[in-house]
Amino acid sequence: MTRHEMIAPPRAEKRAHADTRHGVTRLDDYAWLKAENWQSVMQDSSVLPHDIRQYLEAENAYTERQMAGTKDLQDQLFAEMRGRIKEDDSSVPAPDGAYAYYSSYVAGAEHPRYCRKARDLSGPEQILIDGTLEAGSKPFFDFGGFSISPDHRLLAWSSDDKGSEFFRIRIRDLTAGEDLADEIDNTAGGTSWAADGKSFLYTQQDEHHRPLKIYRHVLGTEASADQLVYEEQDSGFFSGVGKTQSEHFFIIDTHDHETSEVYLIDTATPQARPRLIAKRQSGVEYDVEHWEDELVIRTNADGAEDFKIVTAPIDAPGRENWRDLIAHRPGCLVLGIIALKSWLIRLERENGLPRIVVREIKTGLEHEIAFAEEAYALGFGQMREYDTDILRFSYSSMTTPAEIYDYDMRRRTRILRKRQEVPSGHDRAEYVTRRIQAPAHDGETVPVTLLYRKDTPLDGSAPLWLYGYGSYGITIPAGFNTNILSLVDRGFIYAIAHIRGGQDKGYRWYTEGKREKKQNTFRDFVAAARYLIEAGYTRKGEIVAQGGSAGGMLMGAVANMAPELFKAIIAEVPFVDVLTTMLDDTLPLTPAEWTEWGNPIASKEFYDIIAAYSPYDNVGEIAYPHILAVGGLTDPRVTYWEPAKWVARLRERKCDQNLLLLKTQMEEGHGGASGRFDRLKEVALVYAFGLMVARGI
Repeated sequence: MTRHEMIAPPRAEKRAHADTRHGVTRLDDYAWLKAENWQSVMQDSSVLPHDIRQYLEAENAYTERQMAGTKDLQDQLFAEMRGRIKEDDSSVPAPDGAYAYYSSYVAGAEHPRYCRKARDLSGPEQILIDGTLEAGSKPFFDFGGFSISPDHRLLAWSSDDKGSEFFRIRIRDLTAGEDLADEIDNTAGGTSWAADGKSFLYTQQDEHHRPLKIYRHVLGTEASADQLVYEEQDSGFFSGVGKTQSEHFFIIDTHDHETSEVYLIDTATPQARPRLIAKRQSGVEYDVEHWEDELVIRTNADGAEDFKIVTAPIDAPGRENWRDLIAHRPGCLVLGIIALKSWLIRLERENGLPRIVVREIKTGLEHEIAFAEEAYALGFGQMREYDTDILRFSYSSMTTPAEIYDYDMRRRTRILRKRQEVPSGHDRAEYVTRRIQAPAHDGETVPVTLLYRKDTPLDGSAPLWLYGYGSYGITIPAGFNTNILSLVDRGFIYAIAHIRGGQDKGYRWYTEGKREKKQNTFRDFVAAARYLIEAGYTRKGEIVAQGGSAGGMLMGAVANMAPELFKAIIAEVPFVDVLTTMLDDTLPLTPAEWTEWGNPIASKEFYDIIAAYSPYDNVGEIAYPHILAVGGLTDPRVTYWEPAKWVARLRERKCDQNLLLLKTQMEEGHGGASGRFDRLKEVALVYAFGLMVARGI
């Protein structure tokens, strides 16, 4: 008899609760795990009701007992992963006026410092703010935004010490090294300075944790006197504020998951009313950059599913004046743009691979930056200036550590500014990255990226670790991750399934995995798992599946759909109680999520669609794989009670003796631990669980 069969797990009390919608009644015996004062819990975890705390702590104690035999393994994994981190590391300095700004860590520090030097990197380093000092003894601390005033005298910075993502903004005098009296609570964290450096714009979170209002704060005044600049009336739209690369305009962007609307304010006149670019139109997205007397706009208007780039005069920016600059090309997704004084740079993805295209604005001449590996990640780097010929970008692959390049667009030459160091050593020649295509249920093919050691047998004997996400159009990059080496060095094949709901194969790949087509996401993941078995990479029942947040919903769905394929399911902050959450419009994200999942309050059709796959609603009396669920008590995105309820119902109904563990981080939110090494301890727990059940460790 194994150890986990000998220890009785906690059992959540069943308390009858019924909910009737559209003539359908659902029974939910674990609804009580949602605290009535949940909004207060986000701000102060100590007010969690005793009965709920008692249950969560009992589950945590059970998890700790079941994982006790992996203590040495967790320590070993932690040491390995920490050994791959250069502890006294720093980012590449980004020039900005007379200075160059960067972040750095000192050996042993959990949190970064933000620093600057003279532009030519001569002279002493000035530490602007030290995360270790600011965190002190707090159990959780996370920096939010950082913004330097135009005259480089002040730093607007923000932090969250609860994990609930309510950020406090403060202003640091960089000459005195002390904060001013100005403090603003309950913000989204970011700030954007006016041209004169005397005021800034920021986004306020309301009591439902929704960013609906943009305010202007004048230095030296009380936050209560701040000017309301913009207020979004639709609770399904979230608002934010930033600036164009030229810093000539504030950009106020308000959007849901498929529609956007943008306003501009000249940074020289921050008190002015926002000026609308183009009125929102359902299904039309656009974002705006500035070049001389024109706006450069990336949009999917006029049927440009994979986006195109248009221009419009600043004085007449409406859609009737949009003119194509880069025409829409089906299958070539325009991911983002940077507008510099002489250059327009765009990041594209075609056939699953990214590339950068550089265009000289005056001549229209273009050239590309691309790489030859089967799968890789490519992105823009930090750039703080507008009048420059230098483009900073990053590159990595599953086998290649991250590289930061400065690319001279005029000379078409690149300089390697930084290569990620792996202190414990990394020989990329010992590893293989592959991109394969798995047949889906409807004739589509699902890209799957693989990483394994060259000496790993490909005869079906190796265990396989399969990661997936598949929502919101988010693409999981095939980039370098030092943590994964602890799995592949132990014989795992690591795989990423680039399933529908992401944008790996264009914007259509996203729309084919949302709302009424959401089941495609789950079917794609199952198809990828089956193909990896059929192709001889692993065996049926030897796959460890992992996903977080909406990827945790994926884990819950595939556990219900095809449990026989998996040895284990790891669901981190899992969105598993989908129907209940989408029926609760008081939760922070629910109204904004209806465009992603459908609105089951207004629509019986979407009620039925979501009910058909919602993991919590479809827990069956079947045999499940080993399952580890991880939640965060102060998480405003996926609330703690979702994994708690899911585990409680699984315990009640499942017909197997496999492990079922719930770990609730009692001082954390959606992103887990805030410190770089504390986070590794959580990764070590997850990896140890997978290794324990897959390898019998």
